[in-house]
Formats: sequence, structure tokens, C-alpha cells
Amino acid sequence: MISSPDRMPLPRDFFDRPVLEVAPELLGRTLVRRTPDGPMELRLTEVEAYAGDVDPGSHAYRGRTARNDVMFGPPGHVYVYFTYGMWHCANLVCGPEGLASGVLLRAGEVQVGAELARKRRISARHDKELAKGPARLATGLAIDRTLNGADVCAAGDAPLSVLAGTPPLPEQVRSGPRTGVGGAGAHQPWRFWIDGDPTVSPYRAHAPRRRRT
Repeated sequence: MISSPDRMPLPRDFFDRPVLEVAPELLGRTLVRRTPDGPMELRLTEVEAYAGDVDPGSHAYRGRTARNDVMFGPPGHVYVYFTYGMWHCANLVCGPEGLASGVLLRAGEVQVGAELARKRRISARHDKELAKGPARLATGLAIDRTLNGADVCAAGDAPLSVLAGTPPLPEQVRSGPRTGVGGAGAHQPWRFWIDGDPTVSPYRAHAPRRRRT
């Protein structure tokens, strides 16, 4: 059986490009998550680009560590990190090996397996909120550190893969500052989203965390 064009997996060379090319072109793609309970599929509606050692907002800005090691590896792999002691966030590594750039998956529409996502996102008031934000996306799709380093370009029933999907028209794509990024990287317009899509998360400027006294 021949797959329709929107069901074709994205090849590795899609990810083996500069991060600012890859990020907006991920919009409208289908992220497939296969779990023991069944598959889930999400149409990506919002992403953010992070450009490694030239980007103060990137986890890789100060070099390679045990935490960010996957970012320095080959493109087409998943970098999952744990933040605030509570949440996971998922990124797709892109660009040439060694440059440590990646795209944070910020939001999307769950199109298959919403009933599974609802069990993990019990606080969501409706399905548009199931993956409205990077931590919500990872929680709803059961993405955690066990998937760190997973290859989305692997053949077969990999736990995560990315299909061609249906990209938006160029005039539907918007860009602006990244959410919650402070310092020298605060104003880079490296957040990309589908204009008017109800699953896109609200923009929030960086707010410095106050130390307890």
C-alpha cells in the first residue's frame, strides 16, 4: 500500500539544515507518539528555535554537558529535558552534528488519541488545551526523559516520528520573541506559530525568579 504524501515520514536531511529553516517548516507536521496504550498524533502549531553556542537562550550556549549531550549529536533525534522539578519538554535536534541546535515543540492539536491525552492532562478544560504549551504537550503525549535521544527518523514503529502532515500557507505563519527567554536572547523573533490557531500558547515575557529571603 502506498502512503499518501501527508503520511510520509520526514527524512533526516529535513532536520540536517540550519535551525531557522527547520523551525517554521515544522508547523503543520504530524508528531506521532506510539505508546503501549495506543498511538497519539499531534499537528504542530507552535515551535521555538534555539541556535546552540551562538544563542544565549539555548541550553548548549555554554558547551556540552551530560544534560544537553543529545543536542550535539546527529539531527533527527529528540532532546528531552526536565524543568522546574516538575515538567518535561521535547525538542527536535537539527543542523549538522556538533552544532547543538534544536526546535522546542511548544504546542499542537491532538488529532488522534485525544482520549489517551485526556487521561494525562486531567486539568485541561477542553481538547484545545491538551497540548497548549511545551510541558502540556510532553505530558499529554507521555514524553519524558526515557525518550531522550530517540530517533524520529528510525524505520518501523519508533516511539516518536514526524510525518509530512499539512504545512500552513506562508502567510499563515507568524514569528515573534520566544516565550520566557531573558537576557541577550530575549528579543530574537525565533518563535513561530500558525496564526489564529486556538491551540497556540499565549506569549509570556521572561520574569526573573525571585530568591526567597
